[in-house]
Amino acid sequence: MKKFFSNIFSSIIALIVFSFISIASTIFIIAILSQDAVVSISDQSILKLDFNESVVERSSGNPFGEINPMDFSFTKTTELSSLIKVIDRAKDDKRIKGIYLDLSSFSLGLSQVEEIRSKLQDFKSTGKFIYSYSETYSQMSYYLASISDKIFLNPEGYVELNGISAGVMFFKELLDKAGLEAQIIRHGKFKSAVEPYMYNSMSEENRFQLEKMLNSLMDKIISDISLSRKISIQSINYAMNNLSLNNAAKCKELSFIDYITYEDEFKSYINEEILDYEFTSFADYENSLKPDLFIEDKIAVIYANGPINTGKGTYNAIGSESLVEDINSAANDKSIKAIVLRINSPGGSALASDIILREVELAKKKKKIIVSMGEYAASGGYYIGCIADKIYANSNTITGSIGVFGVILNTKSLLNDKLGVYVDTVNTHKYSDMFSGTRPLTNFEKGVVQNSVKEVYNTFISHVSKGRNLSKEDVDKIGQGRVWSGIHAKEIGLVDEIGGLEEAITAAAQLSALEKYTVIEYPLKDDPFADILMDFSVSSYLNNEFRKIGIPIANIGLYDDLDYIQTRMMMILDLN
Repeated sequence: MKKFFSNIFSSIIALIVFSFISIASTIFIIAILSQDAVVSISDQSILKLDFNESVVERSSGNPFGEINPMDFSFTKTTELSSLIKVIDRAKDDKRIKGIYLDLSSFSLGLSQVEEIRSKLQDFKSTGKFIYSYSETYSQMSYYLASISDKIFLNPEGYVELNGISAGVMFFKELLDKAGLEAQIIRHGKFKSAVEPYMYNSMSEENRFQLEKMLNSLMDKIISDISLSRKISIQSINYAMNNLSLNNAAKCKELSFIDYITYEDEFKSYINEEILDYEFTSFADYENSLKPDLFIEDKIAVIYANGPINTGKGTYNAIGSESLVEDINSAANDKSIKAIVLRINSPGGSALASDIILREVELAKKKKKIIVSMGEYAASGGYYIGCIADKIYANSNTITGSIGVFGVILNTKSLLNDKLGVYVDTVNTHKYSDMFSGTRPLTNFEKGVVQNSVKEVYNTFISHVSKGRNLSKEDVDKIGQGRVWSGIHAKEIGLVDEIGGLEEAITAAAQLSALEKYTVIEYPLKDDPFADILMDFSVSSYLNNEFRKIGIPIANIGLYDDLDYIQTRMMMILDLN
């Protein structure tokens, strides 16, 4: 028996040692492979951007963060700022003759496309060409391709230009069947984040605001395509409403594309224009670039990316503690002359949002604060930046949603009627079990929560009133939880200028009287191996997957773990 346990113990030790060696070997291999090799760029280069990698606001900097622990597949990401920088450097690089957009694989967001498209327009100002090729063009990939000098399409391809649809999934009936009651207290008739818990279809107010917002987004897309392709807006709308672009021949006939070719024919076409050309990948070109010259004066770009909660954050989730530390660090660094707060967030905890705003207010006393809005800067995402010296948004940014709600889940029916489980409590005071979730709120308790929600809303519009130099009455009129496109937000005074991150950085430099500066980004990236265990945990993987694909059912218990008063826009908005 003693020998048996000795063998078992030896096997366990061997397994541990083997696992350690395997992990260490993997780390070593990835470290070696991730080292930047010396890359030589041909004088006849065409920069190829293929968009096979997901484009993100901020990556973790951890190579293990891109490994799926379920099957060990590897997914690379590219930061939007890196992509913009590479295009900018290629513009003045004599070795780069043009850009080839390979759009057969594509997953960018609308606001990301707008910023990249703007930079490509700048690239074209030098006289260099941009060509696009794809087997088929999705709506977003065609929007990007439309900036090209020439658009090539596979003979069996088509252009999927059908308009934008916003899908909201409702699960009120599911909650009823499960015996769950979402007790909703909200302020703002347009505050639709909680409607999936309340109804089985959209309210009139939500349908109205979505129609206005989506038409604004689509009008911008059509206008840009019309200008680039020299096709009338009426012709584009006709083609969309009649599904006229469902084959390559029709796409060419209507001038949406220029050439119908296979990929090898497309490459032959390029070779006729540029002899002995070479395609240079994004990664190779980025690695070939010399680092920017060090300049003492800096502008800090602080990324506020993801839902807002109290505590520590990550590169794709805002934690008030972490973001406050970054803002405070930048504000007290004498070499940093201005701060750009890059917000890409649908909001979240009202408490966390207010904590962050207070730190922005303190930092503003020391240096200029410019806000740059990404895909979303709504509800709490708008809250944290509303007092900035200047606010930039893309035309297609989704912002506003100035409203507040509270959700307290009641599980009594589920426990009693469905499961036969009963909870009996002993309380020291009358309302000790108010937030237990095992009984419905009383009318008095609902009134208390309603007053809290109203107070937070009043605080919210007071901050916006002060930051945007608007009366509280005017803020209330454009508030009430209503979402706005960037274009409409500028018209009503919620933002100052239409522009992306680059424009915001330029504005920060101008307001701070800087001619030469370098950009430093926060949060600073951790040691690549600091959080390996976290990245390899199954729970972390599942949380990230739910966040990526936005499964509505995963949001049923969303508010149970968060502060019950929320400044958050709808989580279940599917733009197609």
